[in-house]
Amino acid sequence: MSENTRKSRKVIVGEVTSRSGDKSIKVTYFYKIPHPQYHKEIRRKTVLHVHDEKNECAVGDKVEIAETRPLSKLKRFRVVSIIAKAPVSA
Repeated sequence: MSENTRKSRKVIVGEVTSRSGDKSIKVTYFYKIPHPQYHKEIRRKTVLHVHDEKNECAVGDKVEIAETRPLSKLKRFRVVSIIAKAPVSA
């Protein structure tokens, strides 16, 4: 057996769309897939429930998240880092 038998976990970059509770956020990430018949690119999105241990993310932030063990009924990802903070509106 090889030394590194553990699988690598998914790392995704997305945007915070909601602060859904204490230490919880919703992150949306967009991706494109080709239409099976017409081959035009279709824009899709996925909303993920993410664990934010330090409550430091705000709506509009661009964050990097990683897959982790199940933390609750819906949360399967955690915040790794904040890539860009949301612009402050006056």
